[in-house]
Amino acid sequence: MAEFPLQIAIVGAGGIATSYVQAMRQVPSLHLAALVDPSPPARAAFAADAPGFADLDALFAAGLRLDAALVLAPPVHHEALSIRLLEHGLHVLCEKPLAPTIAAARVMLATARGHNRVLMMGSKFRYTPDVAAAKALLDRQCCGDIVMYENVFCSHVDMTRRWNAHAPTSGGGVLIDNGCHSVDLARFLLGPIARVQAQFGRRAQPITVEDTARILFTSRSGALGSIDLSWSVHKETDAYVRIHGTAGTLEVGWKSSRWKQKGGAWQAFGNGYDKIAAFANQLRNFAGAIAGTELPVINDADALASVVVVDCAYRSATEERWLAVPFEPSLG
Repeated sequence: MAEFPLQIAIVGAGGIATSYVQAMRQVPSLHLAALVDPSPPARAAFAADAPGFADLDALFAAGLRLDAALVLAPPVHHEALSIRLLEHGLHVLCEKPLAPTIAAARVMLATARGHNRVLMMGSKFRYTPDVAAAKALLDRQCCGDIVMYENVFCSHVDMTRRWNAHAPTSGGGVLIDNGCHSVDLARFLLGPIARVQAQFGRRAQPITVEDTARILFTSRSGALGSIDLSWSVHKETDAYVRIHGTAGTLEVGWKSSRWKQKGGAWQAFGNGYDKIAAFANQLRNFAGAIAGTELPVINDADALASVVVVDCAYRSATEERWLAVPFEPSLG
């Protein structure tokens, strides 16, 4: 039985760690016990929150009681860090993308199962109340049969000095960085994805990876989908997801969400996106999964499928053709 509060180590003290530390303050069942990062300035930035360690060897040598870890390091390190933590007996929440390759993702998930530990992929949009409410409305057939799906994650971000734009570190560009969110959202709202076609746009920034991408897909339920991703183009839209069905339309937005049936009036169902609240909800789910009181919102199959679909999208862009997506890829 888990002893609360769970003692948590954050591994990777980049920008996202600040958001997680803020979110953890809203989750009494978790306590930040340590922070790991090779950079002394990065560790110093969190000195008031928890003791800092340069690497996992130093962390483990300290003999702290630890229950779990948040892996917030760049994707190239996800496999090695997660496996080391799992083998040490810790539960792991690993930020998206779970891994840059399908093979790495499979090894991570197999290691967690072999050590009877929880391994969850972090993907904040699944933990926004508006997305959960949208799924409930769709399950009630508020829009009828879904015909078209649109997702937009496009904004101006200078990537010239960020590791996300260094392929050996990140695994790619905007497609893997933001596309894993998009894939997870689409699968949650529509069901499994059957096939994909991806294209890269004109590169607007002096970086070596794609800064704009479009993914077209067909879901196994028959919906046509489009996903627009960019670090260099800002699309003026209040909604990051729009769903059009035979009986109505639904929008999940940054500041509010709404739906309407054909010929009817718009009805609000949400208050928009709150990043810290989403992280806090994710952490609560992680704590509940460790305690055995709830299931992970993003399970092993979801995590692996997100890696598989992104991999198919990259291969599609290279080969300039539609590619079929394996149906519910095996976890073995």
